Amino acid sequence: MRRLAFRGAGCTLKKLDSMGSKRRRATSPSSSVSGGDFDDGHHSTNVPGPSRKRRRLSNLPTVDPIAVCHELYNTIRDYKDEQGRLLCELFIRAPKRRNQPDYYEVVSQPIDLMKIQQKLKMEEYDDVNVLTADFQLLFNNAKAYYKPDSPEYKAACKLWELYLRTKNEFVQKGDAEEEDEDEDGHDNQGANSELSSPGYLKEILEQLLEAVAVATNPSGRLISELFQKLPSKVQYPDYYAIIKEPIDLKTIAQRIQNGTYKSIHAMAKDIDLLAKNAKTYNEPGSQVFKDANAIKKIFNMKKAEIEHSELAKSSLRISNKRSAQGDRLSAITMALQYGSESDEDAALAAAARYEEGESEAESITSFMDTSNPLYQLYDTVRSCRNNQGQLISEPFFHLPSKKKYPDYYQQIKTPISLQQIRTKLKNHEYETLDQLEADLNLMFENAKRYNVPNSAIYKRVLKMQQVMQAKKKELARRDDIEDGDSMISSATSDTGSSKRKSKKNIRKQRMKILYNAVLEARESGTGRRLCDLFMVKPSKKDYPDYYKIILEPMDLKMIEHNIRNDKYIGEEAMIEDMKLMFRNARHYNEEGSQVYNDAHMLEKILKEKRKELGPLAEDDDVASPKLKLSRKSGISPKKSKYMTPMQQKLNEVYEAVKNYTDKRGRRLSAIFLRLPSRSELPDYYVTIKKPVDMEKIRSHMMANKYQDIDSMVEDFVMMFNNACTYNEPESLIYKDALVLHKVLLETRREIEGDEDSHVPNVTLLIQELIHNLFVSVMSHQDDEGRCYSDSLAEIPAVDPNFPNKPPLTFDIIRKNVENNRYRRLDLFQENMFEVLERARRMNRTDSEIYEDAVELQQFFIKIRDELCKNGEILLSPALSYTTKHLHNDVEKEKKEKLPKEIEEDKLKREEEKREAEKSEDSSGSAGLSSLHRTYSQDCSFKNSMYHVGDYVYVEPAEANLQPHIVCIERLWEDSAGEKWLYGCWFYRPNETFHLATRKFLEKEVFKSDYYNKVPVSKILGKCVVMFVKEYFKLCPENFRDEDVYVCESRYSAKTKSFKKIKLWTMPVSSVRFVPRDVPLPVVRVASVFANTDKVDEEKHAETLEDSKVGESILHLEKDKEDVPVEMSNGEPGCHYFEQLCYNDMWLKVGDCVFIKSHGLVRPRVGRIEKMWVRDGAAYFFGPIFIHPEETEHEPTKMFYKKEVFLSNLEETCPMTCILGKCAVLSFKDFLSCRPTEISENDVFLCESRYNESDKQMKKFKGLKRFSLSAKVVDDEIYYFRKPIVPQKEPSPLLEKKIQQLEAKFAELEGGDEDMEEMGEEEGDMTETPSMPQLQTPLASDLDIMPYTPPQSTPKSVKGSTKKEGSKRKINMSGYILFSSEMRAVIKAQHPDYSFGELSRLVGTEWRNLEATKKAEYEGVIGQNVSPMVGTPAPGASPFGQQIGILGPPGQQAPPPYPGQSPVSQPVMQQPTTPMFVSPPPKTQRLLHSEAYLKYIEGLSAESNSISKWDQTLAARRRDVHLSKEQESRLPSHWLKSKGAHTTMADALWRLRDLMLRDTLNIRQAYNIENV
Repeated sequence: MRRLAFRGAGCTLKKLDSMGSKRRRATSPSSSVSGGDFDDGHHSTNVPGPSRKRRRLSNLPTVDPIAVCHELYNTIRDYKDEQGRLLCELFIRAPKRRNQPDYYEVVSQPIDLMKIQQKLKMEEYDDVNVLTADFQLLFNNAKAYYKPDSPEYKAACKLWELYLRTKNEFVQKGDAEEEDEDEDGHDNQGANSELSSPGYLKEILEQLLEAVAVATNPSGRLISELFQKLPSKVQYPDYYAIIKEPIDLKTIAQRIQNGTYKSIHAMAKDIDLLAKNAKTYNEPGSQVFKDANAIKKIFNMKKAEIEHSELAKSSLRISNKRSAQGDRLSAITMALQYGSESDEDAALAAAARYEEGESEAESITSFMDTSNPLYQLYDTVRSCRNNQGQLISEPFFHLPSKKKYPDYYQQIKTPISLQQIRTKLKNHEYETLDQLEADLNLMFENAKRYNVPNSAIYKRVLKMQQVMQAKKKELARRDDIEDGDSMISSATSDTGSSKRKSKKNIRKQRMKILYNAVLEARESGTGRRLCDLFMVKPSKKDYPDYYKIILEPMDLKMIEHNIRNDKYIGEEAMIEDMKLMFRNARHYNEEGSQVYNDAHMLEKILKEKRKELGPLAEDDDVASPKLKLSRKSGISPKKSKYMTPMQQKLNEVYEAVKNYTDKRGRRLSAIFLRLPSRSELPDYYVTIKKPVDMEKIRSHMMANKYQDIDSMVEDFVMMFNNACTYNEPESLIYKDALVLHKVLLETRREIEGDEDSHVPNVTLLIQELIHNLFVSVMSHQDDEGRCYSDSLAEIPAVDPNFPNKPPLTFDIIRKNVENNRYRRLDLFQENMFEVLERARRMNRTDSEIYEDAVELQQFFIKIRDELCKNGEILLSPALSYTTKHLHNDVEKEKKEKLPKEIEEDKLKREEEKREAEKSEDSSGSAGLSSLHRTYSQDCSFKNSMYHVGDYVYVEPAEANLQPHIVCIERLWEDSAGEKWLYGCWFYRPNETFHLATRKFLEKEVFKSDYYNKVPVSKILGKCVVMFVKEYFKLCPENFRDEDVYVCESRYSAKTKSFKKIKLWTMPVSSVRFVPRDVPLPVVRVASVFANTDKVDEEKHAETLEDSKVGESILHLEKDKEDVPVEMSNGEPGCHYFEQLCYNDMWLKVGDCVFIKSHGLVRPRVGRIEKMWVRDGAAYFFGPIFIHPEETEHEPTKMFYKKEVFLSNLEETCPMTCILGKCAVLSFKDFLSCRPTEISENDVFLCESRYNESDKQMKKFKGLKRFSLSAKVVDDEIYYFRKPIVPQKEPSPLLEKKIQQLEAKFAELEGGDEDMEEMGEEEGDMTETPSMPQLQTPLASDLDIMPYTPPQSTPKSVKGSTKKEGSKRKINMSGYILFSSEMRAVIKAQHPDYSFGELSRLVGTEWRNLEATKKAEYEGVIGQNVSPMVGTPAPGASPFGQQIGILGPPGQQAPPPYPGQSPVSQPVMQQPTTPMFVSPPPKTQRLLHSEAYLKYIEGLSAESNSISKWDQTLAARRRDVHLSKEQESRLPSHWLKSKGAHTTMADALWRLRDLMLRDTLNIRQAYNIENV
């Protein structure tokens, strides 16, 4: 088995070897820099065949190629010839085209040392060969252009030889040794190959990581604190746009633990990437920038220490002492993890132990019956074979060896094998099949967790699990059929408590398996754990918006806690929490992001794992009635008992609407619980396209279809809109819908709060962006920590060439930024560029100020584009000026200035030459004495030796001054024996002319242009001046700190200017330098003159504070101009403009303004599409936007906050009516951006057009956009990082309409609503003369439904003149008696039905009642009531009988009730609503008749008639055109058929004509004049 498994490992290693390039072992040179970009690798020689050469690898850590490149560069740069001259000076800069144009004819690829140095700084050399190619090109260019006898040619040859010699010193030590080894063809000999120990490599990597992680600065601050975790995506979203490969120390630690790094060089690359990311995102000189350099340096120092330590040297011995068996075991582990051997190979590999397993299995039968289901299930798994008949369960007979597989027991907490399961079977520890299945599943899960997918063992596990589940189902079915003869039946015959306990454990075990499947899921290829970001919820500090968007946070830690504490009553509950967690991740993160994809993958893994486990066995116990009820209703017990926070909020909203009652205790939601049936109201479903009721909303809520409260509110609003659309505006249900709509919105506001979705403060963001940009530019530093802006502090505030311009300096700009006076980026850019361009104009092109100005301007553009993301965050005209424009301007400027500067230099040299000649002539005899000088390289004075290149203190000219610092360049002794020195003077900061704002390094001095000779006798002592690049790293031996100075710049006393030294050319000193223990921090201090200005600053402090308030209010405005435009169709005398200033307000075409409006609460909004000036007065023309309260709409309609509508009205207005500027944005723009100069309160949303003619609101694609000329200043637009989510608010008419309806219904509440009180009321019955018969001809072509109207006894005039406070008398009928009985029965069956619904059902029952039963009810009434009078004469038409309820003038009768008829007359089927009703003595509400209720609500005090009869009489069929919807609402049920008419509408028109004719006949017969 070992041999075969090792062969698989050998194949794997061979594959790895073939993928790698040639490997070389490298050791670091003595200077602790490393060379060669070499990777460690593992090689295997397990392929049988003839002998071949094999390359032995060292397990020493590889060297850093970047460090080698720096060492090679430093070697070339520091090399001097015999005269002490640096040879590299000839190659620092390539010849300029204007000086040596023929150079570029010979050299096609120019390169110089400055370019190589720049590439080194940017770490572009990741291989020594690339650097070698550049140096070779450099020296070849010199050889090609210069003559062989020239100094440049000789220097190139010498430096190239030096380079190759130095490079070979590094590389030759790292060459791998080659040796011939004979391969004997046996696989086990592969263990003799010298592979580096993964354990030892991991130990080294952990030492390196620890050195970086625990490093602190001198003050004790942890350097790696900000590098341990990646920055928050919410707080630093631009980080991930700038940094393409984010990495942190946590990721590096995980890669070490996972064995991702195969060499130290691999980890070094990640550390370099970590430092590079920090330096790319942060500014040079910032603390993070410095920490990144420190981390890189600490890592390299620790790496060099390890490379030279005894531990690294002994690693070869440790590796060689490892036994071949240990090497083979590591190879086996690799084969198991990464191999893909076939089942056949695995089965053959198991042959060595196959028979042992067979014997163990056979021994089970000695203590267990083979018919026992437990044995059968065990034997099925143990005897599982593949298609070739080979045993596949052999690897599971015993646990892996702890010695061979120690990592197995680190990953697997509860190991188990078939041998242990067999022992438990022998001891009768299994009571049920479920317990045995749980252990088998545990064994399979352990194997799948340790082995990677697609491996051989993993495939075996899947096969065995399928076999086990199939056998388990077979045994379960058999157990249901048999009576319990098997062992499983006896095992399950224990007490119910133990049975429930075992099933509970099985459920818990399944949940753990599912949880572990999610926990251990890894990404294929990288091995990354998918669940890392799901373990704990995001930090509220880093991701505050997460908890606003996600209302039900969930993580794996919480799920694990619930599983451990048995808080889940079932597997479904845990699955629901898992799905909630994945749903939250997808909802918060963008589609396509890593978290989004991980959530999708984990949910898929969970689903597959659950499917693999199979369905959970159901309880045998009979479910309780409560459980059955919950299953029937579709609501699980878990959902009803455990509600998520979102479900609780939804339920709170639902219950608030459902349980709301008015002041009389009436529940308004009763009518909304269920929709009317199609048989009752067929036209409802024609009118309402999307019907919805509260039952449907409740079902959606229980099914978790609502992800937030807004989605539920949308359904409620739709339901209320349907009610208001179908019902009349004056009806009760209309009013109830409005009230519940108000309750709904108030409840949501209480739950979610009254705040709208957070709209970023654009003004504050713009000011913050400008502030960050200003600080970044002003703090921009070079590699030595010098701020570029320091040199520009000396620029005058006014350019002499432009004296009329207002003064402008960086200090003035800083005050404007601090006072938030900038609202536009382009204005801020103009001011910054004005200062920088003035610096360029007033200084030479080779001056430090000029170069710093260009650098700052380039840096400004770079940071501006990063902050604005090239217009993705801020779209500004400032972005149009790019680096390309700057380069063109600088080149143009240099072309103009360079000829003048060359002429100036020429004149200056001639003047210096003349002065030198004069000084020589004037020296006279002193010149003769100089001929007798004796020069030397050193001299002694007062027991001290001084050398050329030493720095000394020289006695000052005045006693109160500090000693001068002089660098000795020459030493000599004159003929008189006096010793002299000649050298360069170095000035201290207080000895230079500079502004008080300039800052200096501590102990900084400046190389001056002053040279002079001094007697050696005036030397006071020695000191050292170091170049800035060496000062912080090295220190001189045997010198005090106060005698060590740093020099970064040279100072010109003539021009009073500073210039940075790029190359240190001072003579070589005899002082020895050693590395500092801790590098010095770069600290800059204020000028000594700054203290003198402090008093002046304090004097002006109060003035600045006082002016701060005024300045913060007064914003700086960009310079603009009136932009006229030609209009082809313009009116004569009018001057049109695209941009115009009116009353100190700049307006342009396309702007929106507030307009004075009389009689309105809020001013209207207009858009300027044209503007002109005529006779000194200014006007504009454009459309008008109106507010929601100016439109006609349903009160239930909701609007966005600050929504306006584009009207059809276009007006010409004088500009005197303009109140101010505002902005109207389309829906898309409103969600994503804002103009920077408009306050948020003045920004409106418009997505619809309001048509005044048909009162309709129609959405459009977008607002009109305008194309203006280049002179017009465009608005700056700020784009949000995330679109906002605007909320809707109720209509302004809602509250007003509710108040009107409440006031109206309050007048109608005088009537009694209780039907029992109606029945108890008594009154006098008076006789009414019978109605004369009217001969009303019926149309033969109209088939009218037979209808027998009820008869009523009208009240007497006397009864109608009773006092208003007395009770009204109501006529009793059989229907009222029937209703009082039937209503109680229906109420008991349907307790939730409203009064109207009960009345509707009572009416249906009455209509379906047999005629004899109805007669009985009428007979009972007739015995207790006086005989009815006023019965129509026989033969009267049905219309005559129905209309006959009208009495003489002044006499009124109560309205008829459905079903009320005399006993003597048979009762026929009747319509649900009467066609005619008579007004009652006093309006009263009869709740059982909805039609009558509508009639009552239709009464008004202004009219004596119910309907507009004059319009009705004037209506003609040909003049009225009905829509299909209106035709569907016609009372077609009045007629059986349309008869001979074409349509039902024609039949109803005919019926209407007949009824009007009868009405006129009645009027004429009774002489009724005032109807």
